[in-house]
Amino acid sequence: MIQFISHFNDKYTYLDSVKIALDGGCRWVQLRMKDSSDEVFIETALKVKQLCADYHSVMIIDDRVHLVEKLSVGGVHVGKNDMSVEEVRKILGKKFIVGATANTFEDAFNAFQKGADYVGCGPFRFTTTKKNLSPILGLEGYRSIMSGLRNAGFSKPVVAIGGITKADIPSLAKTGVSGIALSGTVLNASDPVKEMKEIIKIFENEWTN
Repeated sequence: MIQFISHFNDKYTYLDSVKIALDGGCRWVQLRMKDSSDEVFIETALKVKQLCADYHSVMIIDDRVHLVEKLSVGGVHVGKNDMSVEEVRKILGKKFIVGATANTFEDAFNAFQKGADYVGCGPFRFTTTKKNLSPILGLEGYRSIMSGLRNAGFSKPVVAIGGITKADIPSLAKTGVSGIALSGTVLNASDPVKEMKEIIKIFENEWTN
């Protein structure tokens, strides 16, 4: 699985970034607008929701659990300092996707135990798209976490995130993670749609071999 996390830069808006990812073939979008008001978020979310419907793509939102049912999106991703997975499940039940952020085996184990459908595990390396970054994992960090989860009997998806580029995909595929989440590496490319297409091609080749 490849998840695109919305972002912006001096050339593209949040909505532009989602359109780029979808045009490039990505079919899983997380709308993340940390510093926006709910009013601005909802306005953008409704447009992203229509785009995702047009492209037959999954849409989840970051953090704003209280808007999931109102917007009728696919689910929500909660960070380590956001609402707990347990609380999210109490509010949303089982009909929505719930993802959680993890930086350690313990984080991932607890998230899965509490009912997360997947964890976004990172950061792989330093990234400027997220504030208050957790300790860098690198390839060895993923190998260790995946080994621990397998031994604990968990086989739900673990998605690597944080500064990942095209060149990292073959190495990450060998760690046992289920997929990757991307943002800046696509948006900052000279041709973002082409970059997304190339990433998907490499990903599909590596994860099916």
